Amino acid sequence: MNDTANLRPKTREVDATPYAASLIEGHRDFGYSLETALADIIDNAITAGARTVELIADTVANEPWIALADDGSGMTEAELVEAMRLGSKNPTDEREAEDLGRFGLGLKSASFSQCRSLTVLTRQDGRTSCARWDLDRVAKRNDWSLELIDNPEVVTGHDLLAETGTVVIWEKLDRLSGGYTHDRAKRAEHMNSELSRAEHHLRLVFHRFLEGAKPRLKLSLNGRQLKPNDPMATSHAATQKDPEEVLRLRQGDVLIRCHTLPHHKRMSREEWEEIGGPEGHLKAQGLYVYREKRLIIAGGWLGLARQTELSKLCRIAVDIPNTMDAEWKIDVKKASAQLPPVVRERLKKVVERFVGTSKRTYRSRGQKLVDEARFPIWNRVQKDGQIVFRPNLEHPVFQTYAEQLPEELREGFERCLRIVGSGLPIETLHAELVGNAEAVTADETSAADLEELIYSLAVNLVENGMSTDALIDTMKNYAFLRSKWDSVEPILQKFLAEAE
Repeated sequence: MNDTANLRPKTREVDATPYAASLIEGHRDFGYSLETALADIIDNAITAGARTVELIADTVANEPWIALADDGSGMTEAELVEAMRLGSKNPTDEREAEDLGRFGLGLKSASFSQCRSLTVLTRQDGRTSCARWDLDRVAKRNDWSLELIDNPEVVTGHDLLAETGTVVIWEKLDRLSGGYTHDRAKRAEHMNSELSRAEHHLRLVFHRFLEGAKPRLKLSLNGRQLKPNDPMATSHAATQKDPEEVLRLRQGDVLIRCHTLPHHKRMSREEWEEIGGPEGHLKAQGLYVYREKRLIIAGGWLGLARQTELSKLCRIAVDIPNTMDAEWKIDVKKASAQLPPVVRERLKKVVERFVGTSKRTYRSRGQKLVDEARFPIWNRVQKDGQIVFRPNLEHPVFQTYAEQLPEELREGFERCLRIVGSGLPIETLHAELVGNAEAVTADETSAADLEELIYSLAVNLVENGMSTDALIDTMKNYAFLRSKWDSVEPILQKFLAEAE
């Protein structure tokens, strides 16, 4: 037997305290953007029971600053010091149901990502406390000494402090200048552009808190109240909603709700563009994961499906409790997560069924639009496993014109039509449809061309035995004519009058 088996390593202890200047600078690079940083501060306000959050930004001052003021519970000085401590919470600790925090890093890391000076003013039971982290001071001293300010009335943003509540002030906004350090006008323009993008993000992320006649939260930017942006369009009459599904797990329940958005023609242009977001509906389709009503993931299928034009109206809301943070691998920014295996398996089946139904709906709609009985101008042809679109040479308009040509010119006319078909700009069309399908539309038809089309169709139908009484209903079934019916009907009435 080896006598060394029971021996333990001899140890010594040395001081390995992190260098304050290095570590605190590292907290600036957790990947926050302005919008995710602001959202993290608002999370703290909601956790503190705030009903109102004011976002104030002075972008034109010599030294621009941003403040977020809430009317939450406020803090004592001891609580403020703890809140300013890096890593003040253990992510494994139990949380209250509405606690949106996790690591105890959000306030500091989110703020440092945008500024070099973080000041927090807070008031509770009539007593005001104030503390500041200034990264330039930390770099100079290289220690963890937090500044406590005994005359908070001189601090920027003090006038925003409610009877009870907290104000977070960002100064030395070195990462929001856009590089325009000496050009105040361009710097302000850049900052306002960033704030505009952040506004859209906040209206989306906190939409459930902002909704209703008596919203859980009122959020404003420079005095203007922000309205919710519901990505599911749940209040729209034309939105289709599947029954809710519940996945019961040891750590809590996962709620799954499938929504199919209305077609863009059933929404106003403003509604359509807002719900599509800056990147459009193709990118916005997919899963929307909420943690305690707060949006974590906005769109994308997390590997469960492909983003396609046929599924761009599909959106699935997935609600999880904060007791599942570890399983979902919620990051510090609360802006990304990963599907636990058991949830992935369930969602995979839901997505396959939901997206499959949507695609079948679109395909059946497409088949109706190219039904031969409705005289399509283009025929959809399957050839060698591919789909080809060809001009319909048997269309009444084409046939009528061909019959008016001398025999020797008819083959040339049909050749021209075939060349038009083979010259379709497929790649360009695909790019437009993928990125901005709702903006792609047919060219306008002149009054003379429309009249020629109607007469050609009407003559063909009547010659094939259709009664004049059934002609109007049949023409209405032709999608192209139905979309222009106000112009079509007078021409058709004129034809019927002449036919009598």
